[in-house]
Amino acid sequence: MKTKMIFLDLDGTLLDDNKKLPKENREAIDEALEQGHKVLICTGRPLSSAIKLLPLLGLDKPGCYAITFNGGLIYDAGEKKAIYQVTLPLEQVKYVFDKAYEYRKIHIQTYMDEGFICEYDTPESRFYEKSTQCDRKVVKDIFEELDGREPCKMLAIAYGCDREHIEGFRESLLEYSEGKMDVCFSCYEYLEFMPAGINKGNSIKWMCDHLNIPIENTIAVGDAENDITMIKTAGIGVVMKNANDDMKQCGNYITEKDNNEGGVAEVIKKFMLKA
Repeated sequence: MKTKMIFLDLDGTLLDDNKKLPKENREAIDEALEQGHKVLICTGRPLSSAIKLLPLLGLDKPGCYAITFNGGLIYDAGEKKAIYQVTLPLEQVKYVFDKAYEYRKIHIQTYMDEGFICEYDTPESRFYEKSTQCDRKVVKDIFEELDGREPCKMLAIAYGCDREHIEGFRESLLEYSEGKMDVCFSCYEYLEFMPAGINKGNSIKWMCDHLNIPIENTIAVGDAENDITMIKTAGIGVVMKNANDDMKQCGNYITEKDNNEGGVAEVIKKFMLKA
């Protein structure tokens, strides 16, 4: 039997709108593992958030992995250590932070091993902390707190504004970010900054090389812009029913069920499990 490997986005895909795991999805994951397949979460969330979910998913065992920070850090759950990590130079982090403060009405945060850090206590940062179960630390000076350590990612969130405002912020950074950073939306108002070449699609290629699994035996499931690279890279690219119409042009298959109805279970049963 061919070993298949599925890569699952979390928010809007594996988890429902209340950030809970539908029972059907957990049951399908268990069955896929029992049949010898690989199931990986592939998320923009930080490692500190993803680790808390692995036991709930049954993916905290030897032979299980988690892709976090949109591919910036890959974690071996059995060995309990990072096996791949790429970070952003501090000069790039400072440039984006300074631009966010100039642009106004943009909440900007970055990450350390234990959670995320920001310089202002905003409703957006409190909501992010609650929804991702990621510890938040508000500090006077980001770079004093980082103390020379480079983060894997930055996240910008527009507050009190519509999508056009943060789109404008993205456009203001296009010239600077070219060749330095990958920039994409992970949901309607979350704009992510990763090192150049770091994305979910390239993390699939890395895992295929690491585990010697042909890329044609892979499946990727997602719903947002930061999922496009993995949907296009995998042998089978799946877009969730609840994704926007533009996203639905990217995949080979669109789920009949959305993220609240166990859409991931539908994919696992259709493309992975033996009858």
